[in-house]
Amino acid sequence: MRGTSISVLVILVLFCCKINTEGKGYKEAFNCRELECPKYEVMHSGKQFEVRKYEVSTWMSTPTINSTSYSDAVARGFNMLFAYIQGNNYKSAKIEMTAPVLVDVHPSTGPFCNSTFVVNFYVPQKYQKYPPGSSQLRPAKLPRQKYGIVRRFGGFMNDGNIASEAMALKKSVKGTPWESSFGKSYSVAGYNSPFEYDNRVNEVIFWSNN
Repeated sequence: MRGTSISVLVILVLFCCKINTEGKGYKEAFNCRELECPKYEVMHSGKQFEVRKYEVSTWMSTPTINSTSYSDAVARGFNMLFAYIQGNNYKSAKIEMTAPVLVDVHPSTGPFCNSTFVVNFYVPQKYQKYPPGSSQLRPAKLPRQKYGIVRRFGGFMNDGNIASEAMALKKSVKGTPWESSFGKSYSVAGYNSPFEYDNRVNEVIFWSNN
């Protein structure tokens, strides 16, 4: 009888441990220990993706950039963002770097057509209510949808692995309540500078109101 009680206790402990570990989601991106990052709540955590509910916050966004290359578009957009945080704004304010840099991607419909991109900078809490204005950037409230469906990957982002990771995310949600919410457009989040080689964290995100 005693042995049966011990076995039941062990099963209960293991079951509780499983409950406590599920739903925690991805670990915090390494750079978010030092840089300000947007806040969110993990609503669902799976093996290959998680669903987040972000707090709506202020970002500074570039104009739409037309390009056949993600790398080209991000380089152009990041130059605008970097100038902005270095003081090229109406208050001449030096603004702390944050993470991630969020890029909205609207893929082209043909092999020789431009895709469109918007590069977004998360505004630090100090400037959330009143971000310094800019002639190149505009403030935006993001996200526009309620939920972000996220897949994380490492390395340096490029046109090839972004597309493949987006397809992998679509595949991983088949048969789930979020399958029907996927559209053609998505975002990618990069948490590292181009000069960091270790602990690189990238995410591809599809947005949904469902």
